[in-house]
Parts: sequence; structure tokens; C-alpha cells
Amino acid sequence: MDNQTESNLSPKQIRSYAIIAILFVATFGLGFVTGEGRIKIAKNGKIEITRGDIPNTSADYSLLWNALDALNAKYVDRPLDQQKLLYGAVSGLVSATGDPYTVFFNPEEAKKFTEQLRGSFEGIGMEVGKKDNQIVVVAPLDDTPADRAGILAGDIVLAIDNASTEGMSIDQAVSKIRGPSGTIVKLKILHKGQTQSQDISIRRAKILVKSVKFETKQIDNKKIVVVKINEFGDDTKGFLDQTIDKIVTGNYSGVILDLRNNPGGYLETAVSTISNWIEAEQVAVKEIGYNSATKDYMTSGVARLSGFKTVILVNGGSASASEIVAGALQDYGVATLVGEKTFGKGSVQELSELTGDSEIKITVAKWFTPKGRGINNIGLDPDIKVELTLEDLQVERDPQMDKALELFK
Repeated sequence: MDNQTESNLSPKQIRSYAIIAILFVATFGLGFVTGEGRIKIAKNGKIEITRGDIPNTSADYSLLWNALDALNAKYVDRPLDQQKLLYGAVSGLVSATGDPYTVFFNPEEAKKFTEQLRGSFEGIGMEVGKKDNQIVVVAPLDDTPADRAGILAGDIVLAIDNASTEGMSIDQAVSKIRGPSGTIVKLKILHKGQTQSQDISIRRAKILVKSVKFETKQIDNKKIVVVKINEFGDDTKGFLDQTIDKIVTGNYSGVILDLRNNPGGYLETAVSTISNWIEAEQVAVKEIGYNSATKDYMTSGVARLSGFKTVILVNGGSASASEIVAGALQDYGVATLVGEKTFGKGSVQELSELTGDSEIKITVAKWFTPKGRGINNIGLDPDIKVELTLEDLQVERDPQMDKALELFK
């Protein structure tokens, strides 16, 4: 019965059914068409995809099948690894969004990414992002191999171990930079504002960064506390609570919150940090997704630093959760931002499992400040702009901190 049916199908019909089968797997495997999803194949081979509230889209997916046919029929080093071709096709599909944070992970990459999320990794201690299609350093973490090697926020990473980063995704770059403690990674770096690149070899290590540091400074007989937050991690809230205990009982006249070179971290930690300045049940940050669906994250608890004069230091290495905190406190008028424009990483990613232990990380929403200012690809402008030059760093001069202290005179 099956053989008889098959013999009555023309080659064109067989190809159409094959396309349908591929699309069926792709749509259900990737979650591209779900719920009310429908697939319609026109007589000319064009495929139309619809799903609930998403507008109709169409494309001639037979192009993909034709390209696969051509490769398998003509490529010089046949036979080709079909699984590898599939991963390449899906990776290309995902990267075509143009969003550097929407990424497909094959099983090996997915395993490494999971390890990174659990914190069981070793490397050089720097966050990277993507700007103008280049891998750039968001920030080196304080007192890490990257920091000690002279890596700076805004540096462009041209190559990793002699492999060009052109066309490389953020997660691919991270995977190449990280590695076992004691091993060496060589980076070709172009410092911001420079024209000549340099090769920097860095020995990897286990990265242990205390997320909160506390320091007291004196200005005109006033005690000013400097709270340096290196990242918004698991331990940040606990350390910050301890620090605030000292502030409220220590006769301090003001707070300098140093978020320079802080690449971000957990949203919940950012919201709890904002809650130290802003009374409960106020908007800390807005999450806006597809079709303007909005979710407000609210402050909670007691705002123990409400009324404390506050200055926040920011630079191009202040990203994500740092921008959420700085933007909220700037919006509410409880802090003055000093330094340089922030990085502009204000998007939300969701990780989904796919077939065969592969995964896809998709940008599902973007962050906005309480007043509705966008962060993603925009960044925050400081109230008082003060640049920190390469020369300043070389002679250990900090005009940004100097300006912050001056505001308390």
C-alpha cells in the first residue's frame, strides 16, 4: 500500500513533502510556530507561516533544500557531515536576527554555557560584548588577570590565539578566552582611541571576585563612603546589607556608588540595590517585550539610604544591571551620575532547550528605566561628563573620583 502510494508521487511532489517534513521538524524543534501556527505551501513552492498574533511571513524555503542538494551532489570533499550542516543552518537562521545576544548553541557549546552559568569556569576575568560587529571588552573585573594585564573597557578584541574574531559571536569568543587555570590565552587588542594593536598574553586563573568593597574618604571634615560594586552576583545583597549597616551608623555625609567596569549580573540583585534608595512599591525597571507587553519590577523593603546624598560613577564598562541601577536612581533624582556614557546592554535573554541537547538563547525583551528611557544600544549619559584617559590610568590618577568627592564640598 505504501509502495503503491509512493510510486504515484512525482519528483516535484516528493520534494514538496520533504520540505514540509523539514519545516515540521524545524518549527516544532525551534518553537518557531506553535499554538495557532499554520504552514501553507503555495503552488510556486513559496511557504507562508502564520502564528496567532504574529503577522504572516513568507519565504521560499525550497532554497535551503536546493542548497543542501547542491552541496551533497557537488562538494569536493563528500560525503558531508549532515548534522554539522544542520547546526550551521540553524546557527545562520538565528544570527540573521542581527542581535548579538540571540544565539544557537550546538550540544558542545550548550554544555559549556551551562557550566558558565553555574560559575564553574576559569578564565581571565573580563566581560565581552559586541558593538559595530566587533568583539569589545565591556569591562575587566577588578584585580583579575585581565585587569592586571592592562585590558580596558572599550578595548576591541581583534583576535584570540591568532584566530580572528571577525564574524565570531559573543559566546564563541567567551568560550575561546576561558580555559583551565594556568594556561595562556593570547589576545590581539586595540585600545580605545589607539591605531596600533598589541598582542597581550594572559595566564588564566580561577576568578574569585568579591562583589562589594567598602572605603572611607575624607573631604572638608566630612566622611564619605565609597561603595564599589564589581558585579551583581549571588553574594552582592548580603555584602551590601552589611555595608549599609556601617553607613547608617557611621556618621557618613554621603555615598559614592562606584559602578565603573561593572558588567552587570542578576536582575533581582539590581532591584534590591535600588530599593536601598527608593521607597517600596515604586518601579525599579520596566521590561518591555513583543507587542509592547510591559512588566514592571517594583522596589521592596526599607530604603535605608533614602536622604543620603549620592553620586554614582559610571563608564563604558558599566552595563546591564549596572545601567538598571544607575538609570533608576538618576530618574528618581536621588543620585548624580559622574563619568562617561555607559555601555548600552539593556536586553533580556531566555534560554530554551532544543532537540539533541542543543539550546537557543533568545532576546525576548528590553530594559527601560522607570521614566521609560531605553538602555539597549543607547546607554546612559552622565549628568557630569568626566573622561578617564589612558594617561590618567598610567599615572594612577582618577579625575572621576576627584569630581565625585568635589560634589560633597
